Amino acid sequence: MHKSRLGGFIIDCQHSDLDEAASFWASALGLTAQQSPAPEESKYRALSGKTGGLHIEVQTVEHPSRVHLDIETDNIEAEVGRLEKLGARRVGKVSSWVVMQAPTGQRFCVVRAESRQFAEQANRWD
Repeated sequence: MHKSRLGGFIIDCQHSDLDEAASFWASALGLTAQQSPAPEESKYRALSGKTGGLHIEVQTVEHPSRVHLDIETDNIEAEVGRLEKLGARRVGKVSSWVVMQAPTGQRFCVVRAESRQFAEQANRWD
């Protein structure tokens, strides 16, 4: 048994100025951009405010700009296996998460559960 749920949205930006991109999206969504103090997270800006409990961030990327979603789970390998049975395929691993591609072509990530609402809002899979 494991649990998973929609964790949030990541705005991938192929843009030379991450702060400018984060400022745009923060303003557009009525949120506040926050820079992480951790040096290894320099290519990310979290957006905070009224997000409905979802994690939303802007990140700088090498590939064309797009938006992707994160599925958070308490068991990454079990969730990846469940999604593979549904037709998704594993694209690769980045840090602690797995990048996947849906049968319809969209990329998404399976990440560790970190939201406060995870236990109450996650789906349970046997």
